[in-house]
Amino acid sequence: MNVAVFRSTALVFPKMANPVPSACCVVLAAVVVVYAQRHSQQDSHIQYERVGADVTMKCGSMDWDAAVTWTANGTDIDESHLNGSYLILKNVDLTHSGQYSCYEGSSWHLKYQTYLGVGTPPKEPVLMCRSNNYPKGFYCSWHLPTPTYIPNFFNISVIHGMREMVCEKDIFPKNRCHIKYLQLFSTVKYKVTLTVTNALGKNSTTLTFDEFAIVKPDPPESVVAKPVPNNPRRLEVSWQNPSSWPDPESFPLKFFLRYRPLILDQWQHVELSDGTSHTITDAYAGKEYIIQVAAKDNDIGTWSDWSVAVHATPWTEEPKHLTTEAQVTETTSASTSSFMPPPTTKICDKGAVVGSGAVAVCWTAGLVLAAYGVLFI
Repeated sequence: MNVAVFRSTALVFPKMANPVPSACCVVLAAVVVVYAQRHSQQDSHIQYERVGADVTMKCGSMDWDAAVTWTANGTDIDESHLNGSYLILKNVDLTHSGQYSCYEGSSWHLKYQTYLGVGTPPKEPVLMCRSNNYPKGFYCSWHLPTPTYIPNFFNISVIHGMREMVCEKDIFPKNRCHIKYLQLFSTVKYKVTLTVTNALGKNSTTLTFDEFAIVKPDPPESVVAKPVPNNPRRLEVSWQNPSSWPDPESFPLKFFLRYRPLILDQWQHVELSDGTSHTITDAYAGKEYIIQVAAKDNDIGTWSDWSVAVHATPWTEEPKHLTTEAQVTETTSASTSSFMPPPTTKICDKGAVVGSGAVAVCWTAGLVLAAYGVLFI
């Protein structure tokens, strides 16, 4: 829709009592048209350039000397970056990435639009192949050592002898695919080639290996360590086979246990050919230990990564509150000296007692009190 259409619509109502609303409609329509023109996708492109490059953008089919306006992500670009109608960007970096638009003169008719992506060509990718579910198959995963800041596309090929195999890509993680073994115990090597491409270049890497070399189980799971009652130097450790290992009966795993007290940096190691438990018998009493377990196929491949660390402290005897002989003596002394005789008082007041009979009563009362006091000494 253009301005003329909106103007003709406004002229349909020439006899309106108040012309202000009609004028407002015209102004609003003009604003809408300009906005639509500035944001329309008449000629849209994508352009990728290397970091540090000088970039020249042409305004579509406009002549070099045409009057144009350039914007970057909706913001007007200063005319100092223009050479005629061309936009010149020197030594671009990542901040120059964005949407660039060119409009004709003051009419703001969109003549050209492009998305500029500034980045780098890919470096040699990092490729890794591993079998954590032997003998079912193996997977390969990859990543770039440094980002390119623009879209990359990966292609992987797997060849076994003269036969090309299918590598089914995983939904998550996206940079991984898995391959099923078609033949076990083969001495023919696998060749995996990964190629990465983007708009600025491409790179590749290749791995060659036999099926036994890449066997590496996942770490053991559900590792538990606990003290042994009445044994201050023992810890009981147990774990489970990794759930991704499909057939531990036909392809048994062996294990590697490491442990150390937190106060020391040196590990102690025990290799176990079978079983999923072990009793540590040389722990330091009362010291907290950190314990981890790794797994490996009995005959082929390499050790897994270490399991999640667990902590445990050997059994310690609960302290008992004993009463010593000194404490008993101290308690007895305190109890016997707890009786304090009352202050000295006059049992008989000579001034108040008259006659020998009264004196006898006075002495008798004194003797009774004295005997009573002796009982508490």
